[in-house]
Amino acid sequence: MLLLEASLSFLGIGVAPPDPSWGNMIADGASTIYNAPWTTLFPGLAISFVVMSLNAIADGLRDALDPREEPA
Repeated sequence: MLLLEASLSFLGIGVAPPDPSWGNMIADGASTIYNAPWTTLFPGLAISFVVMSLNAIADGLRDALDPREEPA
């Protein structure tokens, strides 16, 4: 859902521009990517870090709470 929201906000059909969104931040910095690449780099890295962290947490919870898995 985070990637979907960021993608839609980047395209301009998600969260309205006055409200903060990582997709809006990337879209705002797209015009200055050659002069100031950090304006798109840091929001993009934040999205990647959060998505990978949530996937790792969900995978760990699934492994810990799966009743059908045999104990090692």
